[in-house]
Amino acid sequence: MTTIVLIVSTVVVTLIAVLLVANLTSGEKKIEHRIERLYSSDDPQFIRSMGLLLGPPVVDSNRFNVLVNGDEIFPSMLDGIRSARHTITLETFIYWKGAIGEDIARALADKARAGIAVHVLLDWVGSSKMDKRYLDTLREAGAEVVKYHKPHWTGLGRMNDRTHRKLLVIDGHIGFTGGVGIADEWTGHGQDEKHWRDTHYRIEGPAVGQMQAVFMDNWVKATGNVLHGPKYFPQIEAAGNGLAHMFSSSPSGGSDDMQLMYLMAITAATHSIHLSSAYFVPDKLTINAIVEAAKRGVKVRIITPGKRIDTHTVREASRACWGDLLAAGVEMHEYQPTMFHCKVIVVDEYLVSVGSTNFDSRSFKLNDEANLNIYDRDFARQQREIFDSDVAKSKRITLDEWRRRPLLEKLLDRTVALFDPQF
Repeated sequence: MTTIVLIVSTVVVTLIAVLLVANLTSGEKKIEHRIERLYSSDDPQFIRSMGLLLGPPVVDSNRFNVLVNGDEIFPSMLDGIRSARHTITLETFIYWKGAIGEDIARALADKARAGIAVHVLLDWVGSSKMDKRYLDTLREAGAEVVKYHKPHWTGLGRMNDRTHRKLLVIDGHIGFTGGVGIADEWTGHGQDEKHWRDTHYRIEGPAVGQMQAVFMDNWVKATGNVLHGPKYFPQIEAAGNGLAHMFSSSPSGGSDDMQLMYLMAITAATHSIHLSSAYFVPDKLTINAIVEAAKRGVKVRIITPGKRIDTHTVREASRACWGDLLAAGVEMHEYQPTMFHCKVIVVDEYLVSVGSTNFDSRSFKLNDEANLNIYDRDFARQQREIFDSDVAKSKRITLDEWRRRPLLEKLLDRTVALFDPQF
């Protein structure tokens, strides 16, 4: 009997180890070497390289609107849903119970009952707090709702592959993306600890077709069904004069695309980098790229959450890697009023990249992510002004202050940093 127990225990331990390895790695080669600086952000080669290496080409004739905090974000999203005439596609990581979750569920259900094709893709983990009534309301109205990577014995190796994307596309003409989840924490205007600071973007123009294609990528994986035709991919007329492209990453293909984008943008930077990051835990390669930028005269400013954060271990892991950055002159700011959930980088007041991607190994290696890159100087200056407003509500951490951290925090920082791939 003891031998049988030992054999069974060994098999179980081996199986757990295999599943852990399968869930913590993508199986692809990773970027391991620094990217050589061959051009600056104002060189035409910058856009050319970004478009070709990241996949979708940069397209013109787009128009963008920035939406700051829930008071601007959710009314715009609800207006978009209520304006739909043919199709609505929604993919999101967080969908929890609460007033805004119910409002969006009802708006989607109303359109489904009116004959609009409504397709909702929810991450199984991220939507675990969703009220079941919302699902019943949507499905009874005729909406198609699918949970992404719901546990099943055939997909145990994909349990750690979550869709972290935040996409809403209306009729293939109007798109929304950014950092917000669907939960009451994102409502309001960041006025207190219960209402988070975040930014979302509304886009019209040809880049919306790319956004729809990103949604279809996971929809096909989850359902095996291809949605196509003019109701999903219509001919899109010019909406403005902005350049943009929407691209994605996934452990099943192109898992390094997001980190590649950041590395290329940082390497091409000449004047300034303004990074707003909810979860800032860069690896050594990325830290070195930022340090090199700072040493060649690029002004680098980074905002991360302060003590008001939903995951304190991430803050400790983040602070553990600030030493080389601060020593190189990088400005580190911790947002004070509430949880800071923004995910935006502005380079040389030219490139704006926004989407679901956090500045950490989980987003770079494990999650399904999607970002919108905008190449527009006027729009970029507007985002830098928003950044300045956030800096005014933040506390700057100096190198001296960082070095004088309590011993316990230093030890905790080092311990948490060992688990960097999981953040």
